[in-house]
Amino acid sequence: MDLAPFKLDIDELLDDYAKENCTSFTDFKRVWMAKKFSYIYEGRPKTNSGVFMQSLFLHCIGHMTCQRSLCQRLAGLYCLYCLYECQPYKPHFKIYLSLEECKQLKEFIMEAKQSGIGLVPALVKRMLDKGMFLFGFINLLGDRGAKQLDEFNAFQTKRVKFVCDKLFANTQIGRYMHTDLGEEFELDTIKKLSMDYAKAKESAFAELSQTVDVEDAKHILQNDKLLGDRVGEIVKEWDAQKEEFYQKTGVSPGDELAVVDNDEPGEFLDEDDGHTELVVIDNDKSGEFYDEDGGFDELEQLLLE
Repeated sequence: MDLAPFKLDIDELLDDYAKENCTSFTDFKRVWMAKKFSYIYEGRPKTNSGVFMQSLFLHCIGHMTCQRSLCQRLAGLYCLYCLYECQPYKPHFKIYLSLEECKQLKEFIMEAKQSGIGLVPALVKRMLDKGMFLFGFINLLGDRGAKQLDEFNAFQTKRVKFVCDKLFANTQIGRYMHTDLGEEFELDTIKKLSMDYAKAKESAFAELSQTVDVEDAKHILQNDKLLGDRVGEIVKEWDAQKEEFYQKTGVSPGDELAVVDNDEPGEFLDEDDGHTELVVIDNDKSGEFYDEDGGFDELEQLLLE
């Protein structure tokens, strides 16, 4: 799918508007209609409509968040709004906006307010009220996509570690997770005692059989497994389940879990003693990733001012 011609048409439209050094939406609408720009959808592809629309939206967002003139950025916002309203698809494809782009949009609104352009916050509020945006974490614009994907994966891993830490710190699971059942049961001692018992039992029956009929008691000697062997099987099953738990959670046998209270966000620290100590800080200043609403309430508040 070659989208270059569509992007060039958008660039030409925005450049024509910026050349007039205008800031009003009415002027942009005039330029739009003069070029009959709604016909841009006449050449739309028959397949991958979602990719097509998001590509156009993304191109406008690029203009809106660039470091060029205010007129150019306003044109990007106006064009984004018009492309959404004029799209031929029902229901409309929403405009994907990442957290990074939300921050840039907030800065753009503040800059427009300082320049006396009250239409920008009103227009963005209208777009929010109509549900035009689809908010996400990954930034699709530029070369930051791969980096943010790595950050997202690291964040997810950190949250899993955090849950494990809280779980183990408040229960007995942490102690049980590292329990050596063989050592706990003193398996070697049990095996030795059960072997000695079996030998003593056989010796006693051999001596007793010389003077008494022990035919009815021979079933006592016919046990298939010794107690030590049965306990050994339980220990093996425990070790297998523990190893499976390590693989599923990513916790290693040498991990030591602890909760540390602090005023600043915590990190997972590698100690000098050769094992990993998971340190989790329980506070309210855990960084922007922990912001449950992603900072969108701040944007709403700004629009309502």
